[in-house]
Amino acid sequence: MKKLPNRTCIGCNTKKLKKELIRIVKDKEGNINIDKTGKMQGRGAYICNNSECLKKAVSSKRLEKCFETKISEGVYEQLQNTIEK
Repeated sequence: MKKLPNRTCIGCNTKKLKKELIRIVKDKEGNINIDKTGKMQGRGAYICNNSECLKKAVSSKRLEKCFETKISEGVYEQLQNTIEK
């Protein structure tokens, strides 16, 4: 039996299955995108499909620390829209 990959949410810091989380990617050019396929090239971070986790990640600036760059409001809005769907 194949082991399923676990990842840690940057908001609540709990481990969950990779397919249960939303992946955020920083590519080589420094662009931040939401990876719906889970296969985009670049550095990835994961967050639960939950607005509370997003609020925690925004207030503690966990996404900025993870990618070592300033995150624009547009990225947070995209994440909020993805979570609400």
